[in-house]
Amino acid sequence: MMLQPGRRLFITGNSSGLGYALTRHYLEQDWRVSGCSRRGCEGLGGFLSDMRCDLTDFEGIPVSLEDLLGAAHKLDLVILNAGILGEIREISKTPLADMQRIMDSNVWANKVILDWLIHSGLEVAQVIMISSGASVLGNRGWGGYALSKAALNMLAKLYAHEMPDTHIVSLAPGLIDSDMMSYLCEEADAVKFPALNRLREARDSEAMQTPAEAAENIASVVGQLREFESGSFVDIRQILAPDLYSSLYGK
Repeated sequence: MMLQPGRRLFITGNSSGLGYALTRHYLEQDWRVSGCSRRGCEGLGGFLSDMRCDLTDFEGIPVSLEDLLGAAHKLDLVILNAGILGEIREISKTPLADMQRIMDSNVWANKVILDWLIHSGLEVAQVIMISSGASVLGNRGWGGYALSKAALNMLAKLYAHEMPDTHIVSLAPGLIDSDMMSYLCEEADAVKFPALNRLREARDSEAMQTPAEAAENIASVVGQLREFESGSFVDIRQILAPDLYSSLYGK
């Protein structure tokens, strides 16, 4: 399919869950979407350019990005969504190799992508890095994931200095019913790690978004995110549910 001029999104981790829902949402809005994921994104029409790639293959990422985005001149939006949870467990019992695997996926892959964007000369208007409230709350058991998302928040802040023409935020998207949530609600030990109880109580409530609802909510606040200082960490509930945000973070 010959891609037509229009707004352009680059997104990672778009084969399932939130990434797939965001891809579908923006395609339905007639955006040109370029996606990169391990399994690939199938079954969607529209102006989609998609590539299978391993985002922990740091040497391979620039090659994949050149193939996917080399002909582009501008990206209106970049959503760095790909990431992994890891096992909910005591951090003292988590091997460094497991922590490194989480950091590779959730932090260093994004550094490689941002470095490529800088050196490519592409005009990039806005970058959203998908973070988590776990990056701030630091609940017991969230070890590698919480550390990686806290590092991601700082990555956004640091790159905001080096990409002055690009607005960057790390965004906690709220609770989303996904494969990750299934593990948290059905398999992880809520007795040992009581923060999981809040997720389990929320799963059948309005607080738990479907991936499609989360995608629509994120798309609805993209413009408002630019009101925050570039490099900020933002929880979407600050905008859409301030009372819930205050109760969650104690503000």
